Amino acid sequence: MQVVIAEDNVLLATGLKLLLNSVGFDTAAIAGDAAGFLTAVRDHRPDVAIVDVRLPPSFRDEGIRAALTARRQHPDLPVLVLSQYVELQYAAELLATTGGGVGYLLKDRVSRVDEFVDALRRVAAGGTAMDTEVIAQLLARRRDPIAVLTPREREVLALMAQGHDNTTIADRLVITDNGVHKHIGNIFTKLGLAVTDSGHRRVLAVLTYLNGAGGLPPSTDRVCDGGRRGH
Repeated sequence: MQVVIAEDNVLLATGLKLLLNSVGFDTAAIAGDAAGFLTAVRDHRPDVAIVDVRLPPSFRDEGIRAALTARRQHPDLPVLVLSQYVELQYAAELLATTGGGVGYLLKDRVSRVDEFVDALRRVAAGGTAMDTEVIAQLLARRRDPIAVLTPREREVLALMAQGHDNTTIADRLVITDNGVHKHIGNIFTKLGLAVTDSGHRRVLAVLTYLNGAGGLPPSTDRVCDGGRRGH
């Protein structure tokens, strides 16, 4: 599985390359700026890209803007964004794009190797991987769209946003898969996501509390709606 990295910190970029190579990824290119990243994506067509939010020359938003540009140019490109801090606007904007998998993690998560690699694989497979701190801040900032949800339903929705399937959500919350399935059904109903929606309702539900209800684009989260365990 090929990966392109956009990271100007040489030590971090080298560390990422060594880590990824050790778990079966092939690092096709490392770019130190946005232009280099876009060129590398065009030349290598990687299976997934890892992008730092802030890149030269201004170290403001060049990285995330390059990621959004790459998604427009290559709609199926999975992108995992790394950031030193929670950038809520950029997290919401990235999730609102259509196409391949998306992820947003804080850089300190990279040191948790198993979690980081698992998140990268989920994104590469077309799913989502959101940092728990990002989810917490998004929930605190944008309460109106999810005010109708119970605390348990908000917990389920937060875990959905992190890309977890029903079984993992059940394990995390110590409830049955059927219980998770019922909570998810309630979330869809309360957020107005009908069974006939053509998009993948799990990501539409996440986008509802990021962007407000209505008019949201479909995404490609490939996790099914149903539960897999009985009571």
